[in-house]
Amino acid sequence: MKIKPFSLLVLSSVLFACGNNATKPVPVASSPIQITVESSELKNALQLPNFAALVKQVGNTVVNITAETAVPTNAVDSDPFFDLFRQFGQQIPRQQPKTQIRTSMGSGFIISQDGYILTNSHVVDGAKKITVKTTDKRELSAKLIGQDDKTDIALLKVTTNNLTAVKIGDPNKLEVGEWVAAIGAPFGFDNSVTQGIVSAKGRSIAGDTIVPFIQSDVPINPGNSGGPLFNLNGEVVGINSQIYSRSGGYMGISFSIPIDIAVNIANQLKQYGKAAHGLLGVQVQPVTNDIARSFGLKTATGALIAQVMPSSPAYTAGLKTGDIILAVDDKEITDSNQLPLIIGSKKPCDKVVLRVFRNTHELNINAVLGGESMAKADSQAKANKELERNSIKLDKFGLTIANLDSQTQRQLNTNAGVVVINVENVAQMSGIQEGDVILSVNNKEITGINQVQQILKGKNVAAFLILRGNQRVYITLSVGAQ
Repeated sequence: MKIKPFSLLVLSSVLFACGNNATKPVPVASSPIQITVESSELKNALQLPNFAALVKQVGNTVVNITAETAVPTNAVDSDPFFDLFRQFGQQIPRQQPKTQIRTSMGSGFIISQDGYILTNSHVVDGAKKITVKTTDKRELSAKLIGQDDKTDIALLKVTTNNLTAVKIGDPNKLEVGEWVAAIGAPFGFDNSVTQGIVSAKGRSIAGDTIVPFIQSDVPINPGNSGGPLFNLNGEVVGINSQIYSRSGGYMGISFSIPIDIAVNIANQLKQYGKAAHGLLGVQVQPVTNDIARSFGLKTATGALIAQVMPSSPAYTAGLKTGDIILAVDDKEITDSNQLPLIIGSKKPCDKVVLRVFRNTHELNINAVLGGESMAKADSQAKANKELERNSIKLDKFGLTIANLDSQTQRQLNTNAGVVVINVENVAQMSGIQEGDVILSVNNKEITGINQVQQILKGKNVAAFLILRGNQRVYITLSVGAQ
């Protein structure tokens, strides 16, 4: 559809007054002002996109996510006699921990036909139960494969096949001013579509030093978190994550995580259950015009090193306070905020070449990034899988337990106990947590998971002696009348 030349008509303004001295209408302009669009490029730019085809193409790749989290409640503070006990200096009786279930909602999208789903870490953080709802109204139980708080990425898995996965785009090809669309569940309104343009790229936010956000004016509200940001080709270019707001609602500024960063994190989560980020070990500050002149640098660019951490990769590489990092692997550093973004996107043990300005000269310095070793994470992932294989699930009581290995027994200074590796339902509501060690059940010392299963056979109520840190507490689970 071509856009015809259009006219902008300036309407005549009229003045009215009451009473006998009313004036006659006075025209502001004697004729309309004609504005003609001649440029074909501008004509195309002014043509608004139709998102209907886009929504039909990708709508079924988006899911709604419900996360249920157990929140501790302070039963003592709610006791009307609490102040009375405190007033008279009495010892307040220890009470069994209690929890209540908090439900939160968010969005996500399918990245593989076998059930892997991407969302925000903050959507599912601490959740004991995660439910995914598809556009065809299926409600599927999801498992949290892993999450990375630094990038706010989480990977979920549902057990089903033949799902429709999104197409992954290239956020590096996005242009400022380009049209984009978001699909999600703001305030719980399923499959809502909003649109806007890319406002800026590579945006850094205070407190987020890893992600170079895509800024847009796409309306994003609570419930949109974790949903996809699409380009006009129907490709995901980002994950909607944050908004800038003084009211708690959308105010015209939204931030999305570039999809290439999200996929990189998802691959690590899938393999190791966690993600690792490169570490250089420096504190940097912006290079101002005054600093550039005093250091003999022609332009105010780069990241000025204010401190080198002892025993850090930067220290080992020979970086010094006062060095200005101009580039990392030929990627120019025009702003100091770019340095942590680039370093954080790399993995521990990655080698980087730093172009550094020192004493009016440029030099290249090779550095090997630090951070948690992926080999360690791989070893932990294998240990967790081994633990799951040697566990049993007590469905009635909502517990999954595993035997303690000899090393853990020595650390806890006990020969007894089994470890809780998953809680749900009644166990979750009663305050039992993952990582708790069950020392006894109904005052019978526990030496293995089979013993627990035998003691609980036919029982609807049981008293568990729990070891959590250095504290021991009895917690009773009841699943019905005796």
